[in-house]
Amino acid sequence: MLTAIAVTSQELVLPPTDRHTPPAVVLQPPGRQELEAALVTMQVLIEQHGYVIALYPSSADPAAARRLHTLRSVMESDRIALLRLDLPPLAVAVLARQLRQLSLGDFRPGVLASSAKLLSHYIYAGALLSSVAKLDHISVGLRSHVKSWVPGAQFGVLAAPVPRLVKIDTETVLEGPGFATQLTVAHGRLQSDWVTSTLARQWRVHDLEETPLPADSPRWWGTGKLIEFAAAIRDPVVLYQLVASVRRDICHWCGLEFIGDQCAFCSAQVLRSEDPSPPGGAGGRRTVLVSGSAQ
Repeated sequence: MLTAIAVTSQELVLPPTDRHTPPAVVLQPPGRQELEAALVTMQVLIEQHGYVIALYPSSADPAAARRLHTLRSVMESDRIALLRLDLPPLAVAVLARQLRQLSLGDFRPGVLASSAKLLSHYIYAGALLSSVAKLDHISVGLRSHVKSWVPGAQFGVLAAPVPRLVKIDTETVLEGPGFATQLTVAHGRLQSDWVTSTLARQWRVHDLEETPLPADSPRWWGTGKLIEFAAAIRDPVVLYQLVASVRRDICHWCGLEFIGDQCAFCSAQVLRSEDPSPPGGAGGRRTVLVSGSAQ
């Protein structure tokens, strides 16, 4: 039984990397589906898959986010993980596809859901913008704001894993990943080949794919004149090894296995502290889990 990976819009569903990658589930917003129908849909997903992991960007329509939390609250289910990600929409789509790939493995639902935070550190997400005047998700200096009003000015912006901003010229270098990646590109209302030629060459990407621009992207970046991109690990074997290398804990609150410092299903946090006087006198580590409020 494969854990269902769900997203909040069709634009967040990227094509599978191979014929084995399972599809994502698109959860409809309130304007397209009544609450009763949405409850039935979620119940069917749980019956068919056991657990549901729903991803959505922080820029998503607030009504869509409220719908997700309403579904979990009404169903009183501990089998639904809601992952609100402060990543650009295209990066959320890339991450969702990675989780779809990993769902084929032997990871338990808690590990799969909590791996999203780990994998997000290995996604280089950014955009080529014609203006940064309305860019709120990344700190922009006054000089860059002034330059953004110059006709023809373009900016290379990296939102994750470390925010960076550079003005595009012939010698511009935007620091990228030091490992093999696939570059996913989505074109908005900006004409340029800088991402697919210069940036792709600088980052030495192994593969390049183009996809439609997510509907939330102009809101996230503050402009529709952009080209969004995300470089990420494509090889499912590398992804599996990355997640498998991390220590796992058992959640005291819901009993699920997870990685990191928080269970993605019930929000219980793990507090690790060194115990100077463990039983038997040998050095050791004690794990204490404290339940938290639901997401």
